Amino acid sequence: MMKVKDFRKTRETLTQKTLDLANLNIKRFFALDQAAYEEGTISKKHKELMGLVASMVLRCDECIAYHLDMCFNAGVSDEELSEAMNIALVVGGSIVIPHLRNAYAFWEELKSL
Repeated sequence: MMKVKDFRKTRETLTQKTLDLANLNIKRFFALDQAAYEEGTISKKHKELMGLVASMVLRCDECIAYHLDMCFNAGVSDEELSEAMNIALVVGGSIVIPHLRNAYAFWEELKSL
């Protein structure tokens, strides 16, 4: 998993390039994805934790980094993160362990910024 600052810059640059070339349906999907995580009956913090668990189970490192960043910004505590990671491990099984290690390292880097 790349460093936090590199991740943020790369994601921003590539998202903009994608949206510059995207058709209407792709742009609508991006908007739908963003809207799904907005504050609602379920808090943004809890939605981001759900996104993190799904990303861990699907083993998408870029998605994991994104949701970790959003969880951090939403005020997720170390304890809340640990419980979410436990759910991801139980659902996804031992194949999640390498992603769990990388996720904790990324989280520690977020806390050091």
